[in-house]
Amino acid sequence: MYRITLIFILFLLIPDIYIYLVYIVRKTKNVFLRSLYWLPTALLIAGYVYFMFLTGDNAMSNHTQGIGRLAIAIILFVVPKTIFMLCSLIGVLVHAIIRRCPRSPFTAIGLVLAVISFFNIGYGTFFGTTRFEVKEVEYHSADIPKGFDGYRILQLSDIHIGSWRGNPEPIKHLVDLVNAQKPDLIVFTGDLVNQQSHEIDGFQEILAQLHAPDGVYSILGNHDYGNYYHWSSPEAEAQNMVYLKGQQKAMGWKLLNNEHEVLHHQGDSIALIGVENDGEPPFSQFADLSKAMQGTDGMFQILLSHNPTHWRREVLPKSNIALMLAGHTHAMQGILFGHSLAELLYPEWRGMYYEGNRALYVNIGIGYVGLPFRFGAWPEITVLTLRKD
Repeated sequence: MYRITLIFILFLLIPDIYIYLVYIVRKTKNVFLRSLYWLPTALLIAGYVYFMFLTGDNAMSNHTQGIGRLAIAIILFVVPKTIFMLCSLIGVLVHAIIRRCPRSPFTAIGLVLAVISFFNIGYGTFFGTTRFEVKEVEYHSADIPKGFDGYRILQLSDIHIGSWRGNPEPIKHLVDLVNAQKPDLIVFTGDLVNQQSHEIDGFQEILAQLHAPDGVYSILGNHDYGNYYHWSSPEAEAQNMVYLKGQQKAMGWKLLNNEHEVLHHQGDSIALIGVENDGEPPFSQFADLSKAMQGTDGMFQILLSHNPTHWRREVLPKSNIALMLAGHTHAMQGILFGHSLAELLYPEWRGMYYEGNRALYVNIGIGYVGLPFRFGAWPEITVLTLRKD
């Protein structure tokens, strides 16, 4: 924690020190105005110290909204200042090499980019998290049973319901949007909560209104196990999982824990397989794919697995599963010019991927963790239609 704190303070102070020494000191000799420049930074550091050191072990769970707002405030200050500083430093470097080249154009560019970044962050915070986007995609295969040609599967992922505490209206709107698509089946690919299962309290009746003729099926994601919460005892941790499973059942969701369900439609059948989370370390690995697949040989198989890295690690080499649906990445809650930091961690981080006629679809999720922010990576409702070639 202390190492993280040091990195945070450096990240916050370096652009401030540069701007203060290069611009503020030169523009004014007024001690009050110079001191006033440091007030926002001091308040942000004080907020960080309060939440990280003075609010107990489960600050992220107990103060989700407060920490989220503080994080956005920090980004709103730091990112524009950092962009301005970098542009200014480039101007200094160019001027040192080419004396006739003035620094002022670089300063102006830095100001413009800083303002643009400020408003983009603001948009992602106030509008991006609720800009639900319905994506229509198709999966084509000759192996799809004739009765399932045109079958519509709606996928949701990563709701992270704890981030919506005190703000149920977007979730109500989400449910209305989902039901308006009139899917044959609804699947949820994990991370219903952030840290502990009681985050769902107050949302059960809303989520229970999700409806499809063939039902609502779900799996667990890494956040659903409560591994990020400091439990008072192993018994409390176990009870947390019992409660989550019970609430999903009460909502009418069918949780697939290393098991499968045979779906019937127009005289044909397919296997819907669901496994527990299987991520690369440090993420939990509880999936038992062979157990979940038992009794589905020869059937067209669709797999629900939270982490997309599971596809290449086990699903492709050790099964004949035609289609896997995953979530987890959130596209790092930011996409700019078609790219995301998620690409650095996940070979498959959004959309459809193929290996021959086998496919993986990665849904970038509905909710958010930590930062109440999404830009470019708008909350996704996927409507996937099966097409028989």
